[in-house]
Amino acid sequence: KQWYQRRVAITAGSLKLQKRLAASVLKCGREKGWLDPNESSEISNANSRQNIKKLIKDGLIIKKPQTVHSRARCRKLKEAKRVGRHTGTGKRKGTANARMPEKVIWMRRMRVLRRLLKKYKKEKSTDCDSALIPLL
Repeated sequence: KQWYQRRVAITAGSLKLQKRLAASVLKCGREKGWLDPNESSEISNANSRQNIKKLIKDGLIIKKPQTVHSRARCRKLKEAKRVGRHTGTGKRKGTANARMPEKVIWMRRMRVLRRLLKKYKKEKSTDCDSALIPLL
């Protein structure tokens, strides 16, 4: 038997219909609904949505609370990556060019140089071309 089949067998096969109806009425999945194991005989008598609604009102059927999905570990890892941890060669998937394209680096470099050139032209410094030669 599969693990999920065993789980169904434990919750009692007679309550399969009630579990399905409860899930539908509560607007959730089958695992989210809780049927009171002490009142299984009373729950097994319920064979309609109306009866299930009554049992929900009485508290014999409850919708389990939402499970916590914490982002604490994710935040901690992100903080470590910011400092430079967990970014070695073994953690990289894409090529160097895919991670930081050469084109982007080139564009940034050109923009910096062009900005400098504009600045030098504005200042009317000696010779614009000779000022940029060491940078190229």
